[in-house]
Amino acid sequence: MPTPEGPMPQRGRLSRQIVMSMGLVALITTLIAFVGSFVIYGLLYTFLPPPPGPPEDMLIPQAPDYLIFAALLLVALIVAVIIALRLARRILAPLNSLAESARRIATGDLAARAVPGDRSLGETAHLVDDFNTMAMKLQDMAADMAAWNAAIAHELRTPLTILKGRLQGLSDGVFEPHEALFRGLLFQVEGLSRLVEDLRVVTLQDSGRLQMRIEPTEIGAEVEHAVDSIRPALEEAGLRAELRIVPVILRCDGPRIRQALLALLDNARRYAHPGRLRIDVEPRDTHVVLRVEDDGPGLTPEFARHAFNPFTRGDASRSRESGGSGLGLSVVRAIAMAHGGDVRYVPSSAGGSIFEIDIPRAPVPEPEP
Repeated sequence: MPTPEGPMPQRGRLSRQIVMSMGLVALITTLIAFVGSFVIYGLLYTFLPPPPGPPEDMLIPQAPDYLIFAALLLVALIVAVIIALRLARRILAPLNSLAESARRIATGDLAARAVPGDRSLGETAHLVDDFNTMAMKLQDMAADMAAWNAAIAHELRTPLTILKGRLQGLSDGVFEPHEALFRGLLFQVEGLSRLVEDLRVVTLQDSGRLQMRIEPTEIGAEVEHAVDSIRPALEEAGLRAELRIVPVILRCDGPRIRQALLALLDNARRYAHPGRLRIDVEPRDTHVVLRVEDDGPGLTPEFARHAFNPFTRGDASRSRESGGSGLGLSVVRAIAMAHGGDVRYVPSSAGGSIFEIDIPRAPVPEPEP
């Protein structure tokens, strides 16, 4: 890491170059006037010697002397203007490129980039680099937003199409009202509700506005409730839940922790091989680890790098059922981060998947007497 003294000389290049250039202009102007006067008067005395007369008269400038001084100053001024224009072009070239790129971005061209030009001018080069970095992030955010909108529209399209078709059929008398049809419609509505809630959690966490009701919670009880609520579905998928819980009081949002665990268990229900499903609660010095481990098949290295990104799905051929929004693991990460923790995936030694949620521990206040 650079020391605090390191960037300072680099950041001062432009100011130093301006001072040095202005000093050089002043020096050149003075030298032209001073040396030029010696040269011209030397030539005049050589080829046009002065007429005889009192030496005092030579100390008083005459009209030709003023013309000589004016000519020398004009030459010095022209040289100074040329040097100043060259310096101005070096400084203004990247700034003009920056202004043009800013105008293009303001009109919607997020691919516009400024040209740093002469990198010996440290401040302008750094300004252009910072602007280009900002423009790149803005373009990436716009692309992510477009991808999010497309993904959300894709996820909403299927259940809405089913609901519209079924309701239109009921309205036209194509379908007879019966309990199975209404259960199917209710299932689609519940899927939409889950999708909306998952989107709300992920977007609120990304904006830093996901609210947590932090209070002392028996984390083991929350885990047991979550497992009991989904146990029939796990058993139907051939998964046998095994709990290993160490009692611990943790300051957290219990329902949110239960929501994150349910997302992991539902993910295992969809993709894991039939067998054991181990759920552990392991207190450590600074945090509590909530772990879910299955017997396989695990995640591929390519997919594991993006598993917690929104709308990322596993291999559909390995899923026991269609559906799933690709937001489950994103919700887990959002809840963990809202608690100041994190979530990670590691492959197990048996070839399965291990998902671990780390929740920092905080002192639990003693109850008041």
